[in-house]
Amino acid sequence: MWTFLRRRTLTQWIIVAMFAGVAIGVWFPAFAVSLLPISTAFIRIIKSIIVPLIFGTLVVGIAGHGDDMKRVGRLALKSIVYFEIVTTLALFLGLLTVNIMKPGVGAALAAPAAGATALASEPVTFASVLEHLVPQSFFDAAARNEMLQIVLWSVLFAIGLTQVRGRPKETMLGFCEAVADVMFKFTGIVMKFAPFAVAAALAVTVGKPGGLRNLQSLALVVVTLYVALVVFGLFVLYPVARIARVPIGAFTAAVKEPALIAFSTASSEAALPKAMERMEALGVPRRIVAFVMPTGYSFNLDGSTLYLSVALIFVAQASGISLSLGQQLLMMLTLMLTSKGVAGVPRASLVILMGTVASFNLPSEAAIALIGVDVLMDMARTTVNLIGNCLATVVMARWEGEFDESRAYVTKATEAA
Repeated sequence: MWTFLRRRTLTQWIIVAMFAGVAIGVWFPAFAVSLLPISTAFIRIIKSIIVPLIFGTLVVGIAGHGDDMKRVGRLALKSIVYFEIVTTLALFLGLLTVNIMKPGVGAALAAPAAGATALASEPVTFASVLEHLVPQSFFDAAARNEMLQIVLWSVLFAIGLTQVRGRPKETMLGFCEAVADVMFKFTGIVMKFAPFAVAAALAVTVGKPGGLRNLQSLALVVVTLYVALVVFGLFVLYPVARIARVPIGAFTAAVKEPALIAFSTASSEAALPKAMERMEALGVPRRIVAFVMPTGYSFNLDGSTLYLSVALIFVAQASGISLSLGQQLLMMLTLMLTSKGVAGVPRASLVILMGTVASFNLPSEAAIALIGVDVLMDMARTTVNLIGNCLATVVMARWEGEFDESRAYVTKATEAA
């Protein structure tokens, strides 16, 4: 029995915790509401991860690989331009879908916080964006979880570090890399407690008055995300594949197995080796696969960025906060910048979401409720991340004129056999 329990994955335990949380909320509502401190404590420790993680990964990502980026030059520039265009489309598609379907409207998940009410009533101007962007102190911004300010300061710090030579640069890079590595492990430890937080979050959501209505809102936000991801696949990824003359049948056959691994495990890392192997077999040169795929997991998280836009606006809707288009665009800018570089973190999207919620003074209760269904959304967004990065390798190979189409047809024939 003990061996059986130890072999269950974190995703499987979270799914069990979801059912347990709903059952506790239905059968023992008074006790369920008292479990709120468990999910709140989980969120607090998640927030404590954000600043060192973003700082370490951004500095290493910019200053640590500058020479490599110069060597690959043209491929790097093409890849990053492609990544930014596609992820921006994902953000805005998520924004459009959540505003049309309005999954959070009518939910009684949280009352508006004073800071969020002020944000909603404050017009967005260039001056206010600039003021929100520039920190007067890194430590002040870190204490208040001001994501845009932390990102700007970290990027400037990294650019300054690229201009330093010798031991000072090596020492600082080593320190930042150590911080990032430790925070990855730290996050992995924290995520082992996720099933308890999931059970508590769902129990509180269902145990409150109007709990079943809240559960319907959570189900609707899951449906909203799946609809948005399907639309993204049909109206962004598929046209990109057609424009780049990607052999659709061969690509589908090649990506099928790694996509299934990504969906069932909700882990990009589990599917990455198989995905790289299949893209090489499809006809993409190894040098392009080796550069584009890992870089894509920092800059091309299509599913995760789309999820973040849906989740953030859902939190505002569920809190009864009406946001102008300008305020929503400012939030999208924050997400676009803060979602880079943390792909190796378990439940990275949850970390970014909590940081952005805190940055804009939105109530955390609605975000806490999302933890209960995060695994269902994580499976879908991870799969889209994988498919998007696989497609990016083929697009870059086509763009460089190095795609071996004859191998693609061999791959398709092999799969059919």
